[in-house]
Formats: sequence, C-alpha cells, structure tokens
Amino acid sequence: MAEKLKITSVGSGLTLVFIHGWGLNSAVWQPTVEQLKQQNYQLIMIDLPGFGINAETTVTPYTIENVAQAVVQSIGQPAIYIGWSLGGLVATEIASKYLDSCLGLISVASSPLFRQSDDWPGIKSELLTGFHQQLADNIEKTIKGFLKIQAMGSPHLRQDIKLLQSLIMQHPLPSQEILDSSLSLLECVDLRNTLSDIQVPFLRLYGRLDSLVPNKIISLVNELSPASDVHIFDKASHAPFISHPEEFTQVVNKWIKAKHNG
Repeated sequence: MAEKLKITSVGSGLTLVFIHGWGLNSAVWQPTVEQLKQQNYQLIMIDLPGFGINAETTVTPYTIENVAQAVVQSIGQPAIYIGWSLGGLVATEIASKYLDSCLGLISVASSPLFRQSDDWPGIKSELLTGFHQQLADNIEKTIKGFLKIQAMGSPHLRQDIKLLQSLIMQHPLPSQEILDSSLSLLECVDLRNTLSDIQVPFLRLYGRLDSLVPNKIISLVNELSPASDVHIFDKASHAPFISHPEEFTQVVNKWIKAKHNG
C-alpha cells in the first residue's frame, strides 16, 4: 500500500471516523466534532485521497475499493465509520468488506447508488455529466454551485452555504483530475447488493428536503437492509449536521450509546 493518509484526531475512547462528501474536505465535520468533544470518543476526521490535507496522496486507480482500503489502513484500528454523501459510499464499502475494522456504520444523506436509473431514484445523469464539463472550466465555481444544491431546501440556506464555504476553504481545492475521478464514483458505484453483507449496527440518516437523495430511496433501502435503523431530519436537506448540528449530534450520540452499551 502507498503512503498512509493523514488524519486529524481529538479525544479518547470509542473511535468515530468522519468521512466527507464529494468535492469538499474533512473540515465540514469540525462543528460536529466540536459538539461531540465532551463525550468519551476518539474523533477522527480523514480527508479522502486527493482532498484537504491529503491533496498530495492519492490512489490509482481511483476506485471505491482502493479508497476504502486507503482509509482503513490509515485509521489502523476498529472504529465506527460515519460517512456523508460520497463518504457514505466509502463507509458502506468499509462496513461490508472490512468486518474486523468496522464497529458500526452511520451513513448521512447517502445512497448505495447515487445515479438515477430505471429502477432507482437519484441524481440525473445529465447533472453529473454537467459537473464534469463545468470542472474543466472553473473548479471553484463548480464546487460553489454544488454547495447550493446540497443546501437547497434548508430553512436557513444562506447560512448553511456560508458555513460550508468557510469550512472547506480552510484547505486548497482538489485538482480537476481528483474531482473527475471521485465524481465518477457517484456515477458508477452500486453497492445495493452489498448492504446484506453489513453485520455491524447500521444507522441511516436523511434530510426530508434532500434534493440529491430523494425520499423514495429510504423505503427502497429499508427493503435491502431491514435490520438498519433510520432517522429522518424533517426540516433538513443534504447536510443535516450543518443545518441542525445539535439535533444531529444528539441522534448520533444516543444511537451509539444504545448500540455500544454506553
């Protein structure tokens, strides 16, 4: 395996690993980590290959399998994995393939398949293709446009976008190549058949107003993973941990304590 990914870690106790979504970086989790700091957790934020503090470290080819392997080997200890959006795909891959490394899975505004198909609701292929084309012209403008889509529907949309921008701009933007490669994961990865392989406690968190992960997906994943737990944030969109930070951390903390005997 190539060079390990860098991590940011605070606290001690049960290990929680936070994985960010497409185009962004681990700084999006700073408010959540701040909220959970008083609990008995080791809180680890990790940037995916090519992002944030791992901008110079990547995997080739940029597949879900290689990204998941890089994350697991860099963490180096059993943990509960919390993945947002694309990070949820990575966390799901880890939970299904690395049974000794994963103590629990929390997916946030995520789906085992993001691309819309005949039998699955999701993001239209034209939108994903459009992002590829926009990246070639202006990376920063594309990322900002994506942030607006993620916050769409939130009762305080402008504040959410402003906070997300201020967090992610702590690090340089990733390269066009990395953004293209990671965007392809949203287009191509289909983990629907792997959900039955997940043996650890599994919590799925959704925003009822999410435009990227439609509500129809919730019932479909209920059928694929009947043992998983679900919580829906009624007034949130694609980033409930940004729009509803206190409610989000309360839900996460309560579930973890229940599943891991306090």
